[in-house]
Amino acid sequence: MIKTLMASIREYKKDSILTPLFVTLEVILEVLIPFFMAGIIDIGLANADMPFTIRMGLTLTVAAVLSLICGALSGKYAAKASAGFAKNLRKDMFYRIQGFSFSNIDKFSPESLVTRLTTDVTNVQNAYQMIIRILIRGPVMLIFALVMAVGINRELSMIFFCAIPILGFGLFFIAIKAHPHFEKVFRTYDFLNGVVREDVTAIRTVKSYVREDYEISIFKKISKQVFDRFVNAEKIVAWNAPLMQFTMYVSILLISWLAGELIVQEEMTTGQLMSMIVYATQILSSLMMLSMVFVMIIIAASSARRIVEVLTEESSLKDPENPVEVVKDGSIDFDNVNFSYSGDSNKCSLHDISIHIKSGETIGIIGSTGSAKSTLVQLIPRLYDATTGSVKVGGIDVREYGLDAIRSQVAMVLQKNTLFSGTIKENLRWGNPNATDEEIKKACILSQADEFVSAFPDGYDTYIEQGGTNVSGGQKQRLCIARALLRNPKILILDDSTSAVDTKTDAMIRKAFREDIPNTTKIIIAQRISSVEDADKVIVMDGGRIDAFDTPENLMKTNKIYREVYESQVNGGKNE
Repeated sequence: MIKTLMASIREYKKDSILTPLFVTLEVILEVLIPFFMAGIIDIGLANADMPFTIRMGLTLTVAAVLSLICGALSGKYAAKASAGFAKNLRKDMFYRIQGFSFSNIDKFSPESLVTRLTTDVTNVQNAYQMIIRILIRGPVMLIFALVMAVGINRELSMIFFCAIPILGFGLFFIAIKAHPHFEKVFRTYDFLNGVVREDVTAIRTVKSYVREDYEISIFKKISKQVFDRFVNAEKIVAWNAPLMQFTMYVSILLISWLAGELIVQEEMTTGQLMSMIVYATQILSSLMMLSMVFVMIIIAASSARRIVEVLTEESSLKDPENPVEVVKDGSIDFDNVNFSYSGDSNKCSLHDISIHIKSGETIGIIGSTGSAKSTLVQLIPRLYDATTGSVKVGGIDVREYGLDAIRSQVAMVLQKNTLFSGTIKENLRWGNPNATDEEIKKACILSQADEFVSAFPDGYDTYIEQGGTNVSGGQKQRLCIARALLRNPKILILDDSTSAVDTKTDAMIRKAFREDIPNTTKIIIAQRISSVEDADKVIVMDGGRIDAFDTPENLMKTNKIYREVYESQVNGGKNE
């Protein structure tokens, strides 16, 4: 895990090395200050030696100033190193996620990925800054202060050697108890992000059904769970501070008591006692620092594990060793295809799919909700791989193509149409970054979007809000179709993508497809029978199986499901 995380430090290695270097120098100078003070008290002031006092005072001042400078530099480099480390972590995770297949995304869930990119990275960033600064400062301070303390009085120094194991055992016990609670906290964070994301995405639905109070109650409930679990974890971690303070104060009291007797017996000087107390404070404060880092590491350990899960996750879809880069045509073959989202052949969503679609054909797909229509077409651009059997495009198994090659020739307009913040032109150029204004206009004419786009005051430079909230559902669908057409694909898949447009516009879109892109294979998933009645063939899906695959005319005569759908829509459910 540590090796995986450290790979993201990269260009910030220099800052990560300079931080502990300046911390070490700062600590050495800090440890020398009590030594100089003891000399001033025991030699300069005791013997009224003014030149010595001034000389040692200047030395002490220089040490203090240098210590301050080293501390400032260590803070600067620590901040840069940790912020850069976090930046690289987010970048590496985001790039990794871009390569994930749909099944990888399903495994983590979008909400969990958001938490890992934000909260978890912040936790690791804070822990890293404390590790390269405080975790270095603590042990270095502990070692040097102990050496100086032993040099002053070996017997009194044994107090520290007794205190350190007690603290170590206590901190270890706290860590063991607190870690499982922090694991639960971050899992609950994932769920909280899911609730917020769902509510914000569907805010119009929430308001139209006046369900704000209900959504608030759900948010309060999950927020309360986060609060309760954090409190449970912090209750355990809270023992850290009193344990540290108790040990520190007991140690200082013991030193003061025993040192007092030594001073009376003239076995110890006042300056040495003062230095000993300062070293006691430094030793115990270094342990306090270590305990703070320890707590942060406990919190960050769970986050680090979750980040590493993303960084080490291998996409379930990969390019073959020698990928085919050219798609010959838009023909499609399903050969004995079975598919399961979980990979379990006993839980298949698609069963025994075997069909042949010629290049340039228009194929309709109908079926009840849950009949696996969308699942079927998602195998064509290899968004998922068939569990058994094969899917071929242009006569070649899609698994033999490079992912970019096959997906660049299969344009999909999904059920959930997504537009991004930016102008209409910028959104449409997702389909083809190099598309000219003329090509953009032509694609919009084909998708029946040009008329309403031209009516906007800014035309194709009209700004689209995030998610396309300032255009209607039908307008959004037509823009998404235009975006797909700009790819000039060999296969065009419309997954219920004209449901929000009127039947006249739907018919005009299909007419434009027939006349302007006759060589493109067109697959249209639809609920309306009118959307598929002029298709070359129609696939009728039922329970993840193909119930029929024939022309609309033959299906009217031979297929019960197609006929029932037709009669329910055309004749209002009444037989003629």
